Amino acid sequence: EHRVVLVPDLEEEEADRRARHAVRLYDHGRVECARPGPGAALLGSPEGKVPGGVGPWAPRRRLEADAEDVQAHLVGEHHRADYAVSAPAIVLAAAAARTKRIRLTSAVTVLSSDEPVRVFQDFATIDLISGGRAEIMVGRGSFIESFPLFGQDLEDYDDLFAEKLDLLLRVRESLRVTWPGGRHRAAIDDRPVYPRPLQDPIPIWIAVGGNPPSVVRAARLGLPMALAIIGGAPARFVEFVRLYRDSARRAGHD
Repeated sequence: EHRVVLVPDLEEEEADRRARHAVRLYDHGRVECARPGPGAALLGSPEGKVPGGVGPWAPRRRLEADAEDVQAHLVGEHHRADYAVSAPAIVLAAAAARTKRIRLTSAVTVLSSDEPVRVFQDFATIDLISGGRAEIMVGRGSFIESFPLFGQDLEDYDDLFAEKLDLLLRVRESLRVTWPGGRHRAAIDDRPVYPRPLQDPIPIWIAVGGNPPSVVRAARLGLPMALAIIGGAPARFVEFVRLYRDSARRAGHD
């Protein structure tokens, strides 16, 4: 079972309760869960279909999610045989055209092995199609198959993410981008980035799977954090929430 707890409370009992009653639907590409009740398992694969909600029946399922008590649909990125979705932006764009209410976000975009300008453009396009419902959730990735696939060195695992996150935030900040470049990406000299999203700014989340420095990074940047709980009790992650709030406070963020 995969759970995503976006804003867990500090009390252990409340953290467990929020995990059990999560209203954001998480499509990890293979296993999906949602709030128990009528909205649960809306994108569960019917027998004989491709895992991850991919198939001719998927748009109908997204419409069902739009009608239920589900706040958002989150789609993961994987590059392996046992997961169906390698390009979450494509799936979310299809959902954007057939829904009216639910938020649409990746969970996660593996930013370390992607191109930040293109990530921004993809999700700005989804935002325009959906009428302002797109969000970007970036992470380093819990699987590593994308790194050799796209020519990245695993020894640069964290450095790649930090550098590309900086560029992504710079692109979100301004239409015209000047960025000094880094070890893994060439500089940009006063170039415009189109299209611009309807939301200003488009939300960017940092997904954390249990690494304290990642928690501190999200807090210091003033970005919302998503805790991906892949097995185990949500109460185990309470300390990460405390660390996030303390770090954000020290960085001057409310």
